[in-house]
Amino acid sequence: MTPALVFGLAALIVLLTRRRTGDARPVPGAAEAAGFDPGAYGLVPSAELDAGRGGPPMRLLRRKELEALADSCLAGGWRAAEAYVAAAGADWDERWSRLDFLTRVAAERDGWLTGWEAAGTAPCAAATVRARLLVQRAWEARGGGFPAQVAPERLAAFRAQLPAAYELARRAAESDGRDPGPWVVMITAARGMRLSRREFRGLWAELVARAPHHVGGHWQAMQYWCAKWHGSDTLMLRFAVRAVRGAPAGSPLPGLYLQALSELESRHGPDRLPVGRRHRELRPRVAAALDGVPEPNDQVPLLRHLLAHFALLSRQPALALEQFRLIGPWCGAQPWTSAPDPVRAFDRARALAATTASAGA
Repeated sequence: MTPALVFGLAALIVLLTRRRTGDARPVPGAAEAAGFDPGAYGLVPSAELDAGRGGPPMRLLRRKELEALADSCLAGGWRAAEAYVAAAGADWDERWSRLDFLTRVAAERDGWLTGWEAAGTAPCAAATVRARLLVQRAWEARGGGFPAQVAPERLAAFRAQLPAAYELARRAAESDGRDPGPWVVMITAARGMRLSRREFRGLWAELVARAPHHVGGHWQAMQYWCAKWHGSDTLMLRFAVRAVRGAPAGSPLPGLYLQALSELESRHGPDRLPVGRRHRELRPRVAAALDGVPEPNDQVPLLRHLLAHFALLSRQPALALEQFRLIGPWCGAQPWTSAPDPVRAFDRARALAATTASAGA
């Protein structure tokens, strides 16, 4: 297995592996140099901060299991992949995560996927992986940026590739009426295909009929409703707030609200974030929901970084400080990685949270 694949697979389940950027740990941080003592607030020393990860490393046994699975696939086998998906049962979020993992493997080499499709033993799972792969390649052809920033030929290639992925996902859905996975693929393709809101709502109804709180499906739907695609800031935020209020205990779905805030901040800056009592109350609610997610969960550490950031911006320093304590030394995640020096940005933010919370106690 190539190093690139190892790190791509780890990223798939959202456990940030160490980046190949050398030693990201600073000499005594800016906060410590200014007299701030992290230990006095239950925080790790600045010299131990690590910008190579967003959260704890993947458990060794889990990493070895995934590497063995990927190696089996890349050697041409598909039965282990089929068993891996089947073991998720009707845990649709877990099943989606496993299909996502296999999509990344197929992006490296897909001969095993062709064999799985030909065998016809799990047509929905195999077709969903293929459809996801087609969507992924379409987005790669497009590249990043808003539509006006994308070269016309790249945009044309993007839009030309999506219908095939959509049709394959539709056929996958017909082969297994229970599985929400194909509907997530269709929802993902929908925004690039410029489906109308009426058409999109039809797809959404099919997804939530199968998995009302599907985390991946909600994230893709939120993208459709954001202003850069087919909605608006108001529609996106309303969608995210509903997700928080309807999420079941133990689900990381309330973190969708933090991702919506991140989208707003990227478009308008921090001064345009929603304010008022309703939104101030949502952040502690999201924190309580994250506290209730069973461990290990690879999404929670990354969401805590966003929660700490937005709690600090909304003048809720005690809430931010608690997140920084739970995060520990890991600072290789958004929003800190957008700064020239992620360690310094993280250290300064937690120093502000600690000193402000202490002053207001």
